[in-house]
Amino acid sequence: MYLEIVSPEATLFAGEVTSVTVPGINGEFQMLQNHAPIVSLLQEGDVKVQGDITIEEDFQNKFSKGPNGETVLSIVSGTIEMKDNKVIVLAD
Repeated sequence: MYLEIVSPEATLFAGEVTSVTVPGINGEFQMLQNHAPIVSLLQEGDVKVQGDITIEEDFQNKFSKGPNGETVLSIVSGTIEMKDNKVIVLAD
């Protein structure tokens, strides 16, 4: 599936991934390929991305590696939309 992570400053990541886990306001949840359409608010926490991804050099300092090899981005708040195997995270 295709993921875009957008901040007020720039698009931090755009590319193919295998899964995305986000801190929803009612708890953490994960999306995989062919997930049902969803729009949700996000709270402070970590966006965890699985897959063989490459982060642009300008934004590598915003991401870290998690204990399970996932790529992690800490956010304060945001929204997420998933539709037709495209995920858009608007992150603060």
